[in-house]
Amino acid sequence: MNKTETFWQWFTDHNEQLIAIGDLPDGQRQQLLDALQHQLSAYCDGLSFELGEATANGRTLTFTAEGDTDIFRYVLDLVDNAPDLDWWEFIAFKQPIGTELKVRFDRYLFDTRKMYFQQLECEEEPEMLGLRIAVEDGQRQDEDFQVGVYVTLEALMGEFDCATLVGYMETVPLPEEPFKAGFQKLDDLPKFVEWFKRKRDE
Repeated sequence: MNKTETFWQWFTDHNEQLIAIGDLPDGQRQQLLDALQHQLSAYCDGLSFELGEATANGRTLTFTAEGDTDIFRYVLDLVDNAPDLDWWEFIAFKQPIGTELKVRFDRYLFDTRKMYFQQLECEEEPEMLGLRIAVEDGQRQDEDFQVGVYVTLEALMGEFDCATLVGYMETVPLPEEPFKAGFQKLDDLPKFVEWFKRKRDE
C-alpha cells in the first residue's frame, strides 16, 4: 500500500471509535487523537487536522497544511482518495468561519468589527493581493501579534485563499476615521476577495 492507502486503512479501522470519541474517557480520547496525528504525520509531515463536533449528520474531519503551500497537494490527494464512510465528511483546508469574528491568538484578541483593510499592489506579483490591516495596537511588530492578524484573515478567507492570494500583509494603527483614510471594513474582505479573483481571471 502507498502512504495514502495506509492512512485511510488505519482511519477506516478506527472510524467508529473516532465518531464516538466524545464518549471516551479523557485519556483514551487523547490517545486516539494522538494516534490520528501520528498516522497523518507518517503520511505527510506538516499536516494536521481539525475534528468537528458530532451532529445529527456525523462529524467533519478537516485536513490542514497550516498555510504551507508546498504541501497543499498532499491535502488534496488525501481528500480526493478518502473512502466513503457513513457519518463522515472529509474537508480539504480550513474553511472560512464567517464574519464579525473574535479571534484569540496567544494573548491577543482580534475583533473583525474593529479592524479595517486597504488593498496594496504587489508589483512583483500582480496576481497576488497586498493588504494593509488597520487594527488597534497595529504598530506592534512582535511575531505573535502578526501571526494573530494572519490567523484572523485566514478565518475570514479560508486557508486556501489566504495562502494562495495574500502576497503581502502589513499592519498599521487604527486611524480615527478609517473610511476617510481609504480603508474598508475587514468584514467586507471575503466579498472583496471574490471580486479580486474574478478581476484577476478576466
